[in-house]
Amino acid sequence: MSVWTRITQALAALASGEALSAVFERLRTPPERTTAFTIAVIALAAKMAKADGLVTRDEVTAFREVFQIAPEDEKAAARVFNMAREDVAGFEEYAQRIRAMFADESDVLTDLIEGLFHIACADGAYHPKEDAFLARVAAIFGMDPRGFERLRARLVPGQEPDPYDVLGATPDMDLAEIRRRWRGLVRDNHPDRLMGRGVPEEALRLAEARLTAVNRAWERVQADRAAS
Repeated sequence: MSVWTRITQALAALASGEALSAVFERLRTPPERTTAFTIAVIALAAKMAKADGLVTRDEVTAFREVFQIAPEDEKAAARVFNMAREDVAGFEEYAQRIRAMFADESDVLTDLIEGLFHIACADGAYHPKEDAFLARVAAIFGMDPRGFERLRARLVPGQEPDPYDVLGATPDMDLAEIRRRWRGLVRDNHPDRLMGRGVPEEALRLAEARLTAVNRAWERVQADRAAS
């Protein structure tokens, strides 16, 4: 059963007039957690779209890139987006419900934030209101400000992240320790490991981009050390 079929079923189970945010109380075990992850990204993206007041064609394309939405599934995706956008509940309530659901899995919450960054930057402009929105969601998720800054530096076009930040290292570490951290990040972002964390298959492209950034950072550190 595809994630979109499960989403359709989850929406059908909502009582008349019940808010979309209620689904997070019912989707706590696999494979329902994958469904919840997908709904969460779309719902928070809908709230983020209200932050800058505009949904662009590029942002819609970004949805397609992350979730690989087939024509027959577009109706379900659009319904989730519209239900979230029209819900009187604010984005903070959504973020709090999602944090409660993935309380012991900060990596899943980080994956979700990365998906939102991808959508926010899809139109080539990162709006200050989008930044404020994402910073607040990250804080609700328990991400420290420095961690959010590292994500922003890596994911927002036009910013060059510090390679040591990307690797979770510092310039005073020896190369062997930095190599160990690089290998750990590569291992942690293996597709099989991500699927085990509850990341839906549709979002694995985000992990591919993360691995590219990690490997590029390691190459830069090696080159800097060789030149010094």
